Amino acid sequence: MMRKKIVYRKIVVPLDGSELAECVLPHVEAIVKGSNASKVLLITVVEPIAIPYGRQVSQIASIEQLKAFETRHRIEAKKYLRSIEERLRKVVIDTRSFVVNGKAAEAIVQFTINKKADLVVIATHGRSGVSRLIWGSVADHVIRSVSIPVLLIRSPGCIS
Repeated sequence: MMRKKIVYRKIVVPLDGSELAECVLPHVEAIVKGSNASKVLLITVVEPIAIPYGRQVSQIASIEQLKAFETRHRIEAKKYLRSIEERLRKVVIDTRSFVVNGKAAEAIVQFTINKKADLVVIATHGRSGVSRLIWGSVADHVIRSVSIPVLLIRSPGCIS
């Protein structure tokens, strides 16, 4: 009996600049080598700045300062993704990076759907119970919202 080889044409890899998120990269490299994936799509989400209200309003920066902060954040995110792109291009010919705006979980799901991805590889803290309820889980939201395989990689050293 001959086994059919799984081919992932587009793999989405959400990264947030942390070592935890980057723990997925060796796994992505192995998947690419084993399945001849043609594209790795790196994504970083720049979340909107929460504008305070009430007494805190007098303490906020001007709109121009907030926009400048967001612009710097996007530039830093692009530089970060470019460095990861360079690392992955040694293994994957077609690696692309994207910086998108929005809430992380929703933005990753929408990006995955729009790009017609075949697989999402995402890191997780592996939280459970009250900790998970308080902090939420981007990975959990992604799993429940996409109809493609999601590979969760639990970061080394995470405590549940």
